[in-house]
Amino acid sequence: MQPDKKQLEILLVNYFRECYDDFPKGKLAPSESPDFIVKMRNRRELGIELTRLNPVNKSGLTEDKLAQNRIWDEIVTVSCELFEQHSALKLFVKFLFSEDTIGEDRKIAVSVQAANLIRNSVKNKKKESFFRQNISSEILPKGLKDILIVNHPAMETSAWERANNLGISNDVVDDIRRAIHKKDEKLLRLYQKQRLNYYWLLITTDRLRGATKFNLGKKIMNHEFHSEFQHVFLFDLIKSNIFQIV
Repeated sequence: MQPDKKQLEILLVNYFRECYDDFPKGKLAPSESPDFIVKMRNRRELGIELTRLNPVNKSGLTEDKLAQNRIWDEIVTVSCELFEQHSALKLFVKFLFSEDTIGEDRKIAVSVQAANLIRNSVKNKKKESFFRQNISSEILPKGLKDILIVNHPAMETSAWERANNLGISNDVVDDIRRAIHKKDEKLLRLYQKQRLNYYWLLITTDRLRGATKFNLGKKIMNHEFHSEFQHVFLFDLIKSNIFQIV
């Protein structure tokens, strides 16, 4: 059994592989530094490093927002508990909440509705298979915008979370540059121990959002990023969008 962190990394890199048409064919194996190695058919090897985008430039939260976050987190926890009472699946689930307030009076009702919708959406799925799907706002209770569900056979421990639970950034571009710089420093150390043919960096984010409402994807693609990695990707998990930024 893989440790919880590696289980989740296995799920995420396979999710990326499913979404990225140009992912190289070959054997994908977990590793340590880099996180994964792809042994390709031409005998070349690709190392893949994973990191989560950290909103270093996030703003502080008001008391009202902190209280709402606590309710949201409780909804996620209760939904998971209710779901697992009737299912053996260990899923990766992200709850994307909308701006509509959910009060204490609706907390349990929303949790029950969410658990039932997730249960119905995966009732014919098998634990041994990879699958991903979204539940959209059209059928979700008010206050929920999207629910992402992903399964991989490697998952032995559930991972249910509120999307963007690290915060919303005021400067996503700077956050990306910081993430690249940190991993570039690690890559230079890796070169001294193990030099593979190629290295990719995969930066994941739950839902690409900034404090100001504008097209973040377009803004990011208008910037030029540099890295020691041959390619750097930004992966929006809920929308399954991939931005190749290097």
